[in-house]
Amino acid sequence: VKETLRLYPPSPIISLRAAMQDCTLSAGYHIPVNTRLMVNAWKIQRDEHVWPNPHKFQPERFLTSHKDIDVRGQNFELIPFSSGRRSCPGVSLALQVVHLTLASLLHCFEIAKPSNEDVDMTESTGLTNLKATPLEVLLIPRLNSELYQ
Repeated sequence: VKETLRLYPPSPIISLRAAMQDCTLSAGYHIPVNTRLMVNAWKIQRDEHVWPNPHKFQPERFLTSHKDIDVRGQNFELIPFSSGRRSCPGVSLALQVVHLTLASLLHCFEIAKPSNEDVDMTESTGLTNLKATPLEVLLIPRLNSELYQ
């Protein structure tokens, strides 16, 4: 789930923020006080200096080298729900629902692709991350169909 949120944050652009004091970023950019900022979470979470192979889906990275990174805004390398006072208030509910839905889906169904082609993970442009092409999957119930009614 962390790797999916890293590659495809719910909102790739974090809404307007204002600098509370003058600061200079590590790249040498000076940000004056009260400057309006838009944070590109998509770019931060694909930074080659932090993430080896940043465009590749590697969930095992959160079991080894990045196991202590949290999605709740404490680590600025991974901020799918923003950080600080203006972070998403529904992050706890969202994470519980995602885990419960994924567990139910994996428990109840065999999942397959209808064709041998790779899944197209191209993203659409915009303020939310949507797939450019619909996902086609074949779901086969694991249990008797009467149990799903």
